[in-house]
Amino acid sequence: MRAIIKRQTGDQYEQQACDFLISAGLSLVCKNYTSRFGEIDLIMQHGDTLVFVEVRYRAGAEFGGALASVTRSKQRRIIKAAKSYLMQRPFEVYCRFDVVAFESQQAPIWLQNAFQE
Repeated sequence: MRAIIKRQTGDQYEQQACDFLISAGLSLVCKNYTSRFGEIDLIMQHGDTLVFVEVRYRAGAEFGGALASVTRSKQRRIIKAAKSYLMQRPFEVYCRFDVVAFESQQAPIWLQNAFQE
């Protein structure tokens, strides 16, 4: 039951992040892309750049909060999943890795180019 509630919460914040990014001028390419390396919450298009977005939510700021929860290990999994996604594309694109973080009831924090390979 707890896993279902966590998934519903995750879906809710992913949708909020998607809506937020669309209102900022990005367009949705794919939601919840999954490969054997991991999952990418949102893949968006921002001009000529493909944006891989990790969405994080934390009810409080203990242990560093939502942004701090995107550990180096998590970043490596996202990068590997992104490479898997890009292997399916016959063209070269610019890409970046963003994080949209939600903490408590605050407005989303959008960290563009949050990490790199």
